Amino acid sequence: MPEISDLILTIVKPLIVHEDKLSIEIKETSEFMEYHLHVDAEDVGRVIGKQGRVARAIRTIVYSVRTKDTKRVRLVIEGAE
Repeated sequence: MPEISDLILTIVKPLIVHEDKLSIEIKETSEFMEYHLHVDAEDVGRVIGKQGRVARAIRTIVYSVRTKDTKRVRLVIEGAE
């Protein structure tokens, strides 16, 4: 089964210009598996979209993936400076 991080990368790569600055950091908390998506500052708008529609669509897809763990998945979009 593919990783959630691979799914996120597959969705985001066609949207951005600076692929070399794309990375995902995984942080585990008591309630969540947090996937911190780091993109270039110029690409943040492309990933978020107008009124957050693109980000909402990405989150809908990622959150619908079932995991074996009882922790919920959270996607955080961060822009590099």
